[in-house]
Parts: sequence; C-alpha cells; structure tokens
Amino acid sequence: MAKYGEGDKRWIVAERADGRNVHNWHWVERDCLQWSRSFLSSVLSDLTIVEDHGGIFIRTGNIDKLEGEAYVNVRKGRAIPGYELSISLSLEAEARSDSDGREDSAAQLLRFKGSVEVPFLGDENADEDPEVKFVLRDGDGPIGLRIKDAFIAKGKPAILQKIRSYVQAMSKGGPAMDELETGKFPPVSERAQLATAVTGSPAVEAPLKHEKEGFKTIRMIERFNCRATDVYEILMDEKSWKGFTHSNARISKEIEGQFSLIDGSITGVNEELQEGRLIVQKWRFSSWADGIHSTVRLEFDEPDPGVAIVKLTQNGVPEEDRFGNYSVIENTERCWRELIFHQIRTLFGFEI
Repeated sequence: MAKYGEGDKRWIVAERADGRNVHNWHWVERDCLQWSRSFLSSVLSDLTIVEDHGGIFIRTGNIDKLEGEAYVNVRKGRAIPGYELSISLSLEAEARSDSDGREDSAAQLLRFKGSVEVPFLGDENADEDPEVKFVLRDGDGPIGLRIKDAFIAKGKPAILQKIRSYVQAMSKGGPAMDELETGKFPPVSERAQLATAVTGSPAVEAPLKHEKEGFKTIRMIERFNCRATDVYEILMDEKSWKGFTHSNARISKEIEGQFSLIDGSITGVNEELQEGRLIVQKWRFSSWADGIHSTVRLEFDEPDPGVAIVKLTQNGVPEEDRFGNYSVIENTERCWRELIFHQIRTLFGFEI
C-alpha cells in the first residue's frame, strides 16, 4: 500500500478552483428546449417536401408551436436524453385544377394553406416514428384528396426523416455533443455560441434552474387516449389506485388533505387542485430521509377530443435515500412510468 501522499496521481481526484466537473462524472443537466427549437426550425422550415407529384407542390413554412420539454442529463460521461415535445409546422400547397395534374393552359394553379402536427415526440418512443397529422384548410373535394395523397406519399417521409435527425442528435448529447467528445463543459456564456455552431441558428440562452445540491427535477409528458378529466379522476380516486396497483390507498380530495399510496410507500399532502386541470402535491417515498418532500405538479391538457396530455414536473427529488442508495431518481421515474402511467393505460384500455 502506498504511503499517504505517494499515491498514483491518476487515481487522485483533486479539488479544482474552476469548479469543473472532471470527465463529466457527476450528474449534469442541460436544458435543450431552445436548442431543440433552433435545430428543428433549421431542418423543417422552408422545406420543399413534395415537388410536382401529379401537379402537387407542398412546402413547409415556419414552426408555429413547439411546446414541452427537452434536456440532456450527463452522467459518467454518458448522455441521457429526455424530450417530450408537441410540434406544429405551417405549410402551403399548390395544385393544378385539372384532374390528372397535366399542364394545361386552361388549368388554374390553386393555393392552399395548412399545417403538419406532431402531437407527441418523446424519448421513450425514440425507436418509433411519431404520429404525423396533416391538416389542409379549405381543401375538401378531389383536389384536397390529391394533396393529402401527395403528402402521405412524399411529404410525410420527408418530415419523418428530419425528425429522425433530431432524435439522433439528441441521442448523441444534443448541445452537449462537442462537450462530451472533449470531456469539458463550457461556461454559460459560451453555450449560445455552441448552439449556433451546431444548428446554424442563434439560440436564446434559457435561465439556469438552480437545484439544491443532492436533489434533481423529474420531468415527463404522457399521452392517453381518453379525456383529461378521466386521468385526473383516476389519480384522485383511491378505489382506482387500489385497482391498478393492487395495494392499499387512502386519498383525500381536499386541499391540505393527506394521501397514502401503494401500502404507504408514498405519502403526501394536496397543495392545489383544479378538477381536470391541475394537481400539486407534497410527495415522498418512505425510503427517503425524514423531513424530505418533493413537489409534484401534474398539468392536464386535451389538445384533441379523446387525447389527454399529462405534464409531470417533480422538484426536489433526492439523489440518495436513507439507506445510502443512489438510485432514487431512476426508481422514482420508473414508479411513474411503469407502476402508475402504464398501469392506468392497461387497466382502463388506454394503452397506446
């Protein structure tokens, strides 16, 4: 055994005055929403996706809406992407008024406006193409059908190809791609320049979210084939919890009322309730150290009839439990995905 002070320097972790995260060993989270907006705008905007397909031309415009969350967690030099986005992209279509698309002096060139909707793009479905909806305004009748057929044949594959490029970029670290390769993370002032270099577009630096050391934030966006009020009522009903978890549950439906779930493994207090719209709770696992509570915020939306989107934000989740285990973040995420959201879909026939 080497004497104190004579150990191999390769195995010594020294204090660093610059505060660098050496070799990206510790958990670092990068907010990638603005970077995602810049990346997707650069690959999807002003793009010809159908060029003279039977007299049909379709070109995209700008991204009208990009909502949700995107981030990359870096742990031990490995990128762990997380994103759950909803995207709306404007487009314009042109079609000749003749039935077969032939150039004819009597044929008129008709113009239509519409949009492409990607209701849900999530990292948990990274190996699958997302749903892509095509909406054409004032496009009823034979010409509208021709435009829709052209979009399905040519336009949709082009859109999916660009989306796959985003999925691939996120899997490699997104805006942290170069940082992972070099093993060094730049200071905040350099991040906007890095995003510009990757996407070709300037990025707006998002405000830093200060999390107390030893605690993390969990974010998820889940989609259900039901009404938003259905999911809200299930989550606030103890009989439903007993059904899909096969365990005891007690749930107060009052503000400042207490709840106990999964045989007491989860306990907390309701802080804010808006029926069918919002649940805010103090929430903890029994394995956490005494006195530690996270804040769970569940927001419910229904962008289309029969489609519910649930946005989960859980702040203040400890990295370590009372027994010294460092798998709390992963276990909490798994609880929401597998024991709660997945079981709700299965039990009530909402599996997608």
